Amino acid sequence: MIIGVDLGGMSAKAAVLNKNTLGGKSRVVTNAADSPEQTAISLAKLCAETAEKVGKSLDDVQAIGIGSPGVVDSANGSVVFWSNYNWHDVPLAELVRKYTGKPVFVTNDANAAALGEAKFGAGKKYMSSILVTLGTGVGGGIIIDGKLFEGFRSAGTEIGHMVIKQDGELCTCGRRGCFERYASATGLINMTRREMLSHPDSAMWKRAVTPEGADGTTAFACAREGDETAKRVVEEYISYLGEGVVNLVNLFRPEAVMFGGGISAEGENLLAPLREYVYPRIYVSETYARLDLIRAELGNDAGIYGAAQFAYERL
Repeated sequence: MIIGVDLGGMSAKAAVLNKNTLGGKSRVVTNAADSPEQTAISLAKLCAETAEKVGKSLDDVQAIGIGSPGVVDSANGSVVFWSNYNWHDVPLAELVRKYTGKPVFVTNDANAAALGEAKFGAGKKYMSSILVTLGTGVGGGIIIDGKLFEGFRSAGTEIGHMVIKQDGELCTCGRRGCFERYASATGLINMTRREMLSHPDSAMWKRAVTPEGADGTTAFACAREGDETAKRVVEEYISYLGEGVVNLVNLFRPEAVMFGGGISAEGENLLAPLREYVYPRIYVSETYARLDLIRAELGNDAGIYGAAQFAYERL
């Protein structure tokens, strides 16, 4: 029995992975004010509660997998840096092992989600796939020949921080023109607000009321209703997202790119025009090496699935 844990800034979720399904789902509140030791104790209690929900105990658990934010050295299970919690070189696996007595394996949360989708979700029929999550930022993970690619010392696959527009907008990482500045929900909202201010006759005003009221759905919804300004916002957003996807495909040539996060809820309203943008621009024709652009399936459970799978593969 393997337990997967998805550690987040405000909560941690866990479940038992058994025969490709999750059971005993549990949740605990997490807090940046807690010390790493306190967080580890909370995670240990969470794992015990999860096991109890399926009629077991920690004695029945073979291993625990954790998907954590930040830069994670998966070889030793330490969180090298997590800005939101101000963690530096935290031996998370060792700490949780101390309070559970079980083998613990830790990977980056985006990598865990990619592994979860690849093994149990939208990517399970492919050997090579990429997950791109479109949320506050742009995250993701890469699966090559059925294995998670992490880069040297697990420091790779920061796909949100490849530059798609030289001398573009300043990113939180300190560089300009990063993928996530344009293809994230945040980027889409910023585009929407700028166009609203430039076009006071746009239907987006009726929907959002004020620029501050705009969200990631505003432009897509108004574009479907025929608003020309909203259509331009969506087209611009698709072009930026498409540029990043083309770069990823040309580098890794996966069989599929899967999209998660809030913007992926647009489904074919996002994916159909994205395919039209990407397919003519990739280096090797899509008719030669088929490429599927699809929506991820597991939602918020992807990280739990992937964390459990990560532990299973390393046992």
